[in-house]
Amino acid sequence: MALYEALYRRKCRSPVCWDEVGERPLLGSDLVEETSEKVKFIKEKLLAAQSRQKSYVDSVKRRPLVFDVGDHVFLKVSPWKGVQRFGKKGKLAPRYIGPFEILERVGEVAYQLALPPALSNVHDVFHISMLRRYIPDPSHVLDYDTVPVQDDLSYEELPVRILDRKARTLRNRTISMVKVQWQFHKPDEATWEREKDIRERYPHLF
Repeated sequence: MALYEALYRRKCRSPVCWDEVGERPLLGSDLVEETSEKVKFIKEKLLAAQSRQKSYVDSVKRRPLVFDVGDHVFLKVSPWKGVQRFGKKGKLAPRYIGPFEILERVGEVAYQLALPPALSNVHDVFHISMLRRYIPDPSHVLDYDTVPVQDDLSYEELPVRILDRKARTLRNRTISMVKVQWQFHKPDEATWEREKDIRERYPHLF
């Protein structure tokens, strides 16, 4: 028997044996013709998927990101609030701290940064996906100490106050919602959260 059948105790569903058990038998040229059609169909779908992914990579907006030693970059950090939301993806945009100077290029996609003493417990080599180019401007006033970053480059978002309330009506129930303004974010970046979750976690707001 095939290794797949020995491991999973059932036959492998491949284009060579496409039909289910109990279907009409395929003999001779009929089997070859149907198998060839299935293989051709699979190849066409794979080629379409590959072409679509290639178009994303070759897009005009996508360009390789390379930094030089001495450049200044922002470092990406991840907020977390511990509040269960309706959506799976967080509503607050990723934040960046810095800027920090690049000391050395480590390999093709990693860089060593000059971190301040407050971040001495964080490893100073980061993947290029965590960096964002900083264009110097004398009018910029930047301070990384305003965000208390943890060892894993995350920080806790704390609510400042409740701006508004509303009731969200579903099919079988009504859920009370509150509009929360979060620390380190502007009032227009406030998010709607379940009042029950906010009341349990931050009762001092009520």
